[in-house]
Amino acid sequence: MAKNDSIMKKPRDTRGSLRRLAVTLKPFRLWLASVVALCLVANVLSLLGPTLAGSAINEAAAGKGKVNFDRVTTFALRMLACYVASSVMTIAINLIMVHISKRFAGILREQVFAKLMRLPVGYFDRHQAGDIISRVSYDIDVISTCMASDITSILTSVVTVVGSLVMMIVISPALALMTLVTIPLAVSYTTWMRKKTQPRYSKRSKSYGVMNGFVEEMLSGQKTILAYAYEGNVEEKFEGINENAAEAYYDAEYYGCAIGPTVGSINNVGLCLIAVFGSLMYMAGRITLGQISSFVLYSRKFSGPINEIANIINELYSALAAAERVFNLLDEPEELVDREHAQALQNVRGDVSLEHVAFGYTPDQPIIHDLTMRADAGRLVAIVGPTGAGKTTIINLLMRFYDVDAGCVAVDGGDIRDYTRRSLRGAYAMVLQDTWVFRGTIFENIAYGKENATMEEVVAAAKAAHIHPFIMRLPQGYDTVVSEDGGNISKGQKQLLTIARAMLYNARMLILDEATSNVDTSTEREIQRAMRDLMRDKTNFVIAHRLSTIQHADLILVLNQGDVVEQGTHEELMRRKGFYHKLYTAQFE
Repeated sequence: MAKNDSIMKKPRDTRGSLRRLAVTLKPFRLWLASVVALCLVANVLSLLGPTLAGSAINEAAAGKGKVNFDRVTTFALRMLACYVASSVMTIAINLIMVHISKRFAGILREQVFAKLMRLPVGYFDRHQAGDIISRVSYDIDVISTCMASDITSILTSVVTVVGSLVMMIVISPALALMTLVTIPLAVSYTTWMRKKTQPRYSKRSKSYGVMNGFVEEMLSGQKTILAYAYEGNVEEKFEGINENAAEAYYDAEYYGCAIGPTVGSINNVGLCLIAVFGSLMYMAGRITLGQISSFVLYSRKFSGPINEIANIINELYSALAAAERVFNLLDEPEELVDREHAQALQNVRGDVSLEHVAFGYTPDQPIIHDLTMRADAGRLVAIVGPTGAGKTTIINLLMRFYDVDAGCVAVDGGDIRDYTRRSLRGAYAMVLQDTWVFRGTIFENIAYGKENATMEEVVAAAKAAHIHPFIMRLPQGYDTVVSEDGGNISKGQKQLLTIARAMLYNARMLILDEATSNVDTSTEREIQRAMRDLMRDKTNFVIAHRLSTIQHADLILVLNQGDVVEQGTHEELMRRKGFYHKLYTAQFE
């Protein structure tokens, strides 16, 4: 068990998290008000039980052999009625809270998902998908479960404790004082334990996020793991991550599970004091047998909820730690808003230029130093260079996934920061090497980027992408459902689908990031010819690793260490026998 507190996060703003949870619960204030009202009534009825029991005992004790069973029965029936009515109201309370927690979780997930759609690409570059999924699912489930059960338990406990204390004071202030002696000790203990447990629950939530991220990453690369016979290493690494998660769980529960029994023992000391002093007061004639019985019942009602609250505190700390993780995500800085006078990019020609652009993902590690390039409308521009030269970074800047640190990126002569992001990105169609298809029909996947696309348009795009024959061999043709992430079709076929999607999308500029890497050479050549026909008069940016595929490009930009070191056509660059010539001959040698 890890005991080094220095590696744990310090507790954050618990009150702030509670306030934000309260704000999120505002739409349910009427429901919550009804819960409070029902809780008050249910607990008042429950608190009448010990008084009625004491009255029945006094009635029996006063008879001295001639007990009035009618009155005893009356008190017993009243007590039963109070308990039954209290139970029915408690069931209603629980049902209402389950409804609220379900709706609350739905609203919170919608907020988180909407936030994810507004976050910059850089956030997803820095965080594992599994950790993000953990916040959307596990953490919100923890909060929802706490709301469904723990909040009503605490509310009930508070009402019971206060009501029981009032009734104990009414019966005997002296005995009530004996009970209250143990409260400061219990409060001090739970406060001390809170400081111990809350950071451990935060660590537990974080460790589960790391574990989920690792599992998601390994599942996505399962074939590669099997191909390299790396299963043993992955299992060993997971064993370490899993052990850390289990250790964090045990560390939190190790301290948390001791709270309830310890507080219960403290309260039992109070019960012992009641037994001793109650007996002395009864013998002195200062209290009746029925009052002692009622007082003991109230003392149990008084101490029982305190024990319950102590146990629930563990779950509350866990829920608060989960809430902090969710709110941290909601507080992440979003993409910078468009400039105040930003205009929509309309009537796009497709002239793109970069002037003295400098950029780095971190300030101390610049990737692009002083990049100047120009792509005229309707031209096919290929971007080549070794790994890390800045090829994908240029695409990120063109799409404004990131803003430049210095210089300017312009479209049709205007700084892209003067256009709205939505209109700028809508001017591009994109096909990436990492293809993405979703669970839906073939038709829906191809028509994804174009609203109200007709079947004729989709078929034309599929034919141009040379995937129409394959689609027609499927059982339902264009109505065939693609499984999640395209698991029931090949990687090459997924890539053809995304190429067809880009062809259908009515954009003036196209970005291809090694878009034909998963198709055979013959199909690749046909697609290249078809794409040149369909994308005529549009600006095309092609990131190429296989230089044989871009020999027909109108302009080839050769990047090295963030700078354009050469540019020209394939023939011009080969004649120069410079850096491009070196890359080209290296591939074929």
